[in-house]
Amino acid sequence: MSYQPRQIYTVITTQSTAAMSSNTNQDPKARVPLNYNFLFLTVAIKKRSRVPGVMIIQYFEELPEGQTTPDFTRKPVAATVQEGKKAFFKAKVKGIPLPTVTWGRNNGETNDPEKYMTRYDDREQEHFLEMPNIEPEQADTYRCFATNEYGQALCSVTLKVIEAGFKKKGPLGMNVQAPLDFRAMLKKHVVVKRKKQLAPRVDGEMDPKIWELLLSAQRKDYEKICLDYGITDFRFMLKRLKQLRKEKEDEQAKVLEKLENVKQIEVKPDGKAEFSLDMTLLDPNSTINLYKDGIMVEYGDDENSKHSLKKDGTSYVFSINNPQPEDAGFYQVDVEEANVIATDFQVPDVEFIAKIKDVKVYESEDALFQCVLTTPLNRITWSKPDSSLEDGDKYEITASEDKLIHTLKVKNCEKSDNGEYYAIAGIISSKATLTVEADPDGSKNRKGAQTGDQDDLIKLALEQQAKLQKEKDDLEAARRAQAEKDAADAAARAALGDGGDGSGIGSGDGSGIGSGFGSGDGSGGRRDGDEGDGKDKNKNLLTDGDDDKKGEEDDADKKKRRAGAGSLVPDTDIALLQAASQDHSVQFVSGLSDIGANVGERAEMSCKLSSDNSEGRWFKDGKLLTEDDGVTLLKDGACHKLVIDSCKKDDTGVYRFEAEGRKSEATLNIQDPPKIDLDALGKFTKPVIVKAGENAEWKLPISGGKPIYVQWYKDDDELLPALNVKIETSDTEGQLRLLKCQRKDTGEVKIKIKNEFGTTEAISKLIVIDKPTPPQGPVDITESALTSVEFKWKPPKDDGGCPVTNYNIQRQQVGRNKWANLSDVPGSDPNYRDSDVDPGRRYSYRIRAKNTEGISDYLQTTDIPAGILRYPGSPTGLKVVSSFKDCINLTWCPPSDTGGTKLVGYNLEKNKKGTNYWSLVNQEGPIPHTKHAVKDIIEGSAYVFRVSAINLSGAGDPCIPCDTVIARDPMKPPGKVTDLKLTSSNYTTFSLAWTKPKEIKGEEDEAHGYYVEIRPIESIEWARCNAVPITLTSHTVLGLKAMATYWVRVIATNYGGDGEPQGLDNYIIAMPPPVRPQFKDCKMKTFVVVRSGNTVRLNINFEASPLPDITWLKDGFPVAKHVTISNFDKGSQLLIPTSEWSDTGIYTITVRNLVGQESFNIEIRVTDDPRPPGPVQLDQNTPGTVTLSWAPSPDERRDDRLHYVLSKRDSFKRTWRTVHDNLFNNKFTVVNILPGREYYFRVFAKNDIGLSPPSKSPAFEIKKEKGHFKVNIPDIKSLDFKSPPSFIIPLKRRTAPEGYECYMTCAVKGDPTPRVTWYRNNISLNTDTNYHITNVCGVCSLRILRVGPNDDGEYKVVIENQLGTAESSMMLNIRG
Repeated sequence: MSYQPRQIYTVITTQSTAAMSSNTNQDPKARVPLNYNFLFLTVAIKKRSRVPGVMIIQYFEELPEGQTTPDFTRKPVAATVQEGKKAFFKAKVKGIPLPTVTWGRNNGETNDPEKYMTRYDDREQEHFLEMPNIEPEQADTYRCFATNEYGQALCSVTLKVIEAGFKKKGPLGMNVQAPLDFRAMLKKHVVVKRKKQLAPRVDGEMDPKIWELLLSAQRKDYEKICLDYGITDFRFMLKRLKQLRKEKEDEQAKVLEKLENVKQIEVKPDGKAEFSLDMTLLDPNSTINLYKDGIMVEYGDDENSKHSLKKDGTSYVFSINNPQPEDAGFYQVDVEEANVIATDFQVPDVEFIAKIKDVKVYESEDALFQCVLTTPLNRITWSKPDSSLEDGDKYEITASEDKLIHTLKVKNCEKSDNGEYYAIAGIISSKATLTVEADPDGSKNRKGAQTGDQDDLIKLALEQQAKLQKEKDDLEAARRAQAEKDAADAAARAALGDGGDGSGIGSGDGSGIGSGFGSGDGSGGRRDGDEGDGKDKNKNLLTDGDDDKKGEEDDADKKKRRAGAGSLVPDTDIALLQAASQDHSVQFVSGLSDIGANVGERAEMSCKLSSDNSEGRWFKDGKLLTEDDGVTLLKDGACHKLVIDSCKKDDTGVYRFEAEGRKSEATLNIQDPPKIDLDALGKFTKPVIVKAGENAEWKLPISGGKPIYVQWYKDDDELLPALNVKIETSDTEGQLRLLKCQRKDTGEVKIKIKNEFGTTEAISKLIVIDKPTPPQGPVDITESALTSVEFKWKPPKDDGGCPVTNYNIQRQQVGRNKWANLSDVPGSDPNYRDSDVDPGRRYSYRIRAKNTEGISDYLQTTDIPAGILRYPGSPTGLKVVSSFKDCINLTWCPPSDTGGTKLVGYNLEKNKKGTNYWSLVNQEGPIPHTKHAVKDIIEGSAYVFRVSAINLSGAGDPCIPCDTVIARDPMKPPGKVTDLKLTSSNYTTFSLAWTKPKEIKGEEDEAHGYYVEIRPIESIEWARCNAVPITLTSHTVLGLKAMATYWVRVIATNYGGDGEPQGLDNYIIAMPPPVRPQFKDCKMKTFVVVRSGNTVRLNINFEASPLPDITWLKDGFPVAKHVTISNFDKGSQLLIPTSEWSDTGIYTITVRNLVGQESFNIEIRVTDDPRPPGPVQLDQNTPGTVTLSWAPSPDERRDDRLHYVLSKRDSFKRTWRTVHDNLFNNKFTVVNILPGREYYFRVFAKNDIGLSPPSKSPAFEIKKEKGHFKVNIPDIKSLDFKSPPSFIIPLKRRTAPEGYECYMTCAVKGDPTPRVTWYRNNISLNTDTNYHITNVCGVCSLRILRVGPNDDGEYKVVIENQLGTAESSMMLNIRG
């Protein structure tokens, strides 16, 4: 935003650098002009910077070409520092000419060199204001000014100081003198937590921050992190990284059970920066801290807060809302003292020159998204709305050589790829949409679609590179001009005798100042302003001629700036830029690129010029190349190629092509990975077959670059030299010998050969042949008849590497020692039939397997009987398939026990209902199959059937008879049941009843049974509750899930099939009928007293349906963690294992369900034996009375029901008598103290548990003075003592707490003694047993043992005698 400029005339006189305030720090290479006076017209134009919080004032309405006003690229960040620590602000500025940076503060000066020091970091180009030993009075708002002759940029930053020690604090950083309150300070003092700082970086070693990042990253992210920090080869780090990871995992194991899915910080499409991890804590209450640059950062669970934590189960997501450049830093998350993740949030100063554009493609095509940046970046983030994209099979993510053009290719697009795609660079993003349409032609593998014109994008990138190059050149020129002016001014002062301050720094052409671009985001290469070493290590790719021929360079060439080694500007683009700035006819369209090739392979380097007629020369390491050097030089129009048909090791070098003063240079790296001769590989891959006990040997010729490392593996386990393993390795051959191989050594043998250029593998196989293992049991006896025995077995588990040729069978008669060879059985059929057996004898058999290597151990059978009668078992599954008036079809399953012989057939029997006779159906002989059609039946008769199996020994037992079947034609299925209704239900069952369906002749026959089916409301499958049809018209369904919802239906069935189902109109909930919660125990206690330390157990029984929600509250708040709540269907229990004083309170149980809710209050008072009151003091203020006072019991503060009991005894009566109970104060006056007697008093503290030990008073006595005896006989007068009733002490208004005792008293007089009547709200209470009423010597009292809400109102005492009536009233209020 700009404002109307205000014209002013200004006279500016610049001063020398010695006159500058001490709070000024600037780049030593930048100086302001000295000792010149100007009168010129200026304007004050205010405008805002792109950096938030920075204001820029421009002095001139129009700036000269190439000059800019100052601005901040990184402004200072607010800080909070503890007293006595070091505080600092740092800022990074830009502008041409380079601005001067000064510092100030609102309330005070910054010119004290002991408190404020300014410096400039030439390497990082950062300006610092440092305060070594911070004090509270330095807390203030500080200002940073960046000024040059064209304007000024300023910003403000706040410093807060936390005072050390226990001091009462006012506003932060200000001392307030006030009385010390240590208790308040213990509660309110602030502790700033700082994380243990990382070890400082040591020159020549890696930054410790990189190790922390790698330890927290996944292995696939190592290369990205190393590239960001300029590390091109991280393999040397893996060993130490493994050791550090183990140490870190040991530390994490103290607080974590599991840690996985760690993701580094990324900016998401919604604008938030997030990093996440999944972790399971050993202690759920462990503290989780977030640190930024070692300082703890507060975070919350609100998504709108700056830093937030979102927890979902074991997933933790940390977010930075609306990230800004000042949010950049090194973030760490600790659980207790163990670090679990570290991530570096970098915010590069970058914008989009060209954003990504919408793309429309057909299916199977590739889609391209491309963008162009203002600043080179190694990589940017590509994302969809819900996830980040990684380079892989589906997505190809690339960047141009200059790191300005970034590309995302979506391969083989499908409909599912439709949607929005984001390109995120730093904290800015660009969005575009991908639309995938169906291919109208149905063709596949179309060429990928591209966003925009590729040439336009390259042109934009080149223009941006030219702009960056120009800014570098202008900056360098400004520095040089400033240095020259400084030198001239210093010389002028020296001539005038002014020595100045000697602070000027000379700068010549030989300073070797590098201005190359840094790789990536600036972390890997040299930065602007880095001083060179003067040795010209960086080759100049823009000069004309050969670098080795220094004498041929002219003066202009010597002054050209050299590009840094880490330049992001590719050679071809620099050549293009240089060519664009000069008027030459030929240019490079595409330059040389670095390539690599293996020894013996073909290598080709090419470039393209803008002219077909231009000729060029090729150089290697500065030496001119010709075709005599073993290379082929080709020219095809504007394209020039260098070809090496068979690369050698010495072909490695830097190749350069020159044409008409233009140069392009690239490196050829020749690699020599391990190689294996193909013929030798063919022999190696053939299996090595040896016999058990023999040696196996492998030899393989190898070649490749030295050194070569050879490793041998067997079944993926590395082989190391041992007694039976011999390994020999040379530069040309690898050899392995395995001695005395056994059958278990059979497996895969692999050789792995590697060197610095790569790895290759070859696989062979070892087969060790041996005799087979024994055949496998158990032996199954398939037949045991009178004349034969047949059995079978399983082949050996290991055939020894050779097929089993046959089995050898031996037999032994039980009771004899001799084994006889029977015969050999072919190996393909593990079965044997012995026909030479004697009936009644038992035999044992041995079976051995044979192969070409020998015979196995034997497998011996159990004793097998021959010729013993064994009948088969009963068949199973007999059922009626169909029934007609003249035929019934049956089927069954064979028995599991055949009796040791084959089955001959089956006998089928029938029984006509009403008779006891079973008749054989198959009169012709056994039935050979497991089904039969019975035709010898009478229409309309009912039958049952049974079947038995027959083997060589005879028929076995029959099976269980089948269900009754009637000989008649098939029936029609029945109709729907009627009047289906629910009769009862609870949480696990419900009962149904219905009416039998009506029979409709020809359409619906009679129902013989019913099926009940249920279906949970969330399911689509019906489940039958009864496998067999029920004959009753009611049924109870069991095994339901409480409160589950079910659909129910009933199906009538008969022999003709199932009828149509009939269901209820509404679903059924497995629950009893709705019942409003109500408490069943009418004698539940409402007040419970427990001694401290004892267990409290409250059992509350209730009735409610459906199952209610039960809530316990203590004084309106949730109960404490040590209170255990156990809920049941019909009750709930509150358990306090060890009660404490703090458990005292009113506990409320609330039972709530869909019908309603009910609550019940129980007061629990946890107390203990009271401690006695303090010493008792006696005072006599009125004759005949004594006033007792005592110190309160220590328990009075925490027990509001504690009161005191006073008792006395005198020297005349030796027994103790209670004077007063229920004293809630610490003073009481005892009357009727008689002279001449000694009185003793005791005071007890009393609570709900009982009495405390007494506090005893000293003896009290009133001396009795003896007077002279004198008898005065008075005149006798008749007196009338009658008087109307009156109140000596009336009733007084009272407020009593609910649940406590209330005591009301008054004193009356009258003669004759008046009659006393108590009223509440004009209702007499004299006969109400809930009130305790006494009248002793005119003192009338009413006691309410437990005050309730219904006891409030007006209480009145009416006294009356013959002479009159009097009354006194009061209001009783109940406090809840």
